Amino acid sequence: MRIDLHTHSSRSDGTDSPAGLVEHAAAAGIDVVGLTDHDTLAGWDDAIRAAWRHGVGLVVGVEISCRLAGASVHMLAYLVDPTHPGLLAMLEWVRDARAARVPALLDRLRSYGMDLSMDDVAAHAPSTASVGRPHVADALVSAGYVASRQEAFERWLGEGRPAYVPHDAPEPTEVIRTVLSAGGVPVLAHPRGRKSRTVLTDQVVRQLTAAGMGGIEVDHHDHAPDVRTELRALAAELDLVVTGSSDYHGRGKVEHELGCHTTTEEEFARLLDRARTNAERAQRRVPEFIPPRR
Repeated sequence: MRIDLHTHSSRSDGTDSPAGLVEHAAAAGIDVVGLTDHDTLAGWDDAIRAAWRHGVGLVVGVEISCRLAGASVHMLAYLVDPTHPGLLAMLEWVRDARAARVPALLDRLRSYGMDLSMDDVAAHAPSTASVGRPHVADALVSAGYVASRQEAFERWLGEGRPAYVPHDAPEPTEVIRTVLSAGGVPVLAHPRGRKSRTVLTDQVVRQLTAAGMGGIEVDHHDHAPDVRTELRALAAELDLVVTGSSDYHGRGKVEHELGCHTTTEEEFARLLDRARTNAERAQRRVPEFIPPRR
């Protein structure tokens, strides 16, 4: 089976609708896809209906923004209870913090001669989307200031770039506690990517595992082959589930096509086993994995 556990729809910063993402996965020969939008569960229902319609396996989740030592890191959370009050409050807080920084970000762009309004940004964000930098990037493209979303991030909006503005987010350990309370499985996303490699050391990964983290994303575009080898050894030491995924965003991210990196069937079975255990321990009613029917 081809299993891609980390993708984004237009409910956050992807360009495909949730249903369109599932349809695309079916056309690409993906057997199981994981929907993990940033800080929102808004796409779940549409994706579930599309999964049944197209016979694609589906794991619903969310990618939760965190901050550690001033750096932005991300925690994937799979098969959480979508009614859990603490989880919903955390996601709303992060979305509000992200949206609140947009005016300051526009002020910085304006100081460099790029005049955009909030209406310009909103025009690129569906009403159900979590508004953020990708929509500012799309507005920059439309205004002719940059040629692509990627250029917008590399020149202006990315961490450390001239217009970057950080936003508040919880510590990873707080996210892990909340995900476990919601019956889900916390999995550390792309820990040795460009932005997080300096703070997510082996020792920090050990601490997060002690706090209850269940897995680590190893096979990812941002990880060089030697980094993947190191992470596999660390995962084996800590008995972490090893995942691989595309981090697909549709047209919003190049070199992240569906299925470019995948999770093995053995590791996926371990993830589902941990999901069942965590749900029982937390006494939460969580979504079922929808198996493929093709």
